Amino acid sequence: MFLIKKTHLKQTFKISFQLSLIILISIFLTVFLKVFCFASFKVPSGSMEPTLKSGDHIVVNKLILGPRIFKDWKFYKSGNWEMKRLKGIRAIKRNEVLVFNLPSSNNDWSKIEMDFNAHYVKRCVGISGDTFYIENGFYKVIGSSDTLGIYCNQIAFSNTKNSTLKSVFSCFPFDTIHHWTIKKFGPIYIPKANDTLQITNQNIDLYRKMIAYETGKKVEVKPDVILLDDVVLKKYIFKLNYYFMAGDNVFDSKDSRYWGLLPEDHIIGKVAFILKSKDESSGKYRWERIFKGI
Repeated sequence: MFLIKKTHLKQTFKISFQLSLIILISIFLTVFLKVFCFASFKVPSGSMEPTLKSGDHIVVNKLILGPRIFKDWKFYKSGNWEMKRLKGIRAIKRNEVLVFNLPSSNNDWSKIEMDFNAHYVKRCVGISGDTFYIENGFYKVIGSSDTLGIYCNQIAFSNTKNSTLKSVFSCFPFDTIHHWTIKKFGPIYIPKANDTLQITNQNIDLYRKMIAYETGKKVEVKPDVILLDDVVLKKYIFKLNYYFMAGDNVFDSKDSRYWGLLPEDHIIGKVAFILKSKDESSGKYRWERIFKGI
């Protein structure tokens, strides 16, 4: 009788140990995949229609550019902190749809500040090293014949009169020199890491936020000189790659046309596919969108 009970206890312990091990391994794999490989997000608005719709649940591939590893826990608050990106598969390409942290907080577009709690999804229409511009609503890159963004939306936008867009027409850099609009914008050079740019009173408003973000120093513009923490700034070597992001729904998207260029360290990953989709007004699943590639 004693031997039977002892054998039963051993079997119970063995089964419990195996189940605990399976659970721990499952948790470890889930965390590992989420941190280093993939993440999922819900699309909250229609700024990327028709490509993505409100209620879509998307899977993001972190391996393309490489996963980010933060060196402290300050990312629970908005701000700037030290991080490292592991080696990825390749660089970002034009027209890829990316998820990233908003490069501003509290709708303050005057400076770059990573908001870890705000995730945006937009299309990359300009990559590092491009000279990007918008002509009559169409996104263009000097020297490239790529069709950027959603062509049908841009045709509709290009045929819209300026007077109907007064509330959203003004855009980055909101200065007194460029007077750019979301219909006629640029050209602007998009810096890549290790680029050296001459800094002048004519272009400082285009790059001021990036320089301040990378250095953590104050940029001061005077009539005859530009200062970086009291040191004269005539040229600058950029540390990061930058990108121009735009929503496919050109009439209803707060993107690089308003808050400027996106630093590479803000990018989480490339949208791979739609995991599931639910119409939030009717509560019905959109079965035709499930596992749809992006």
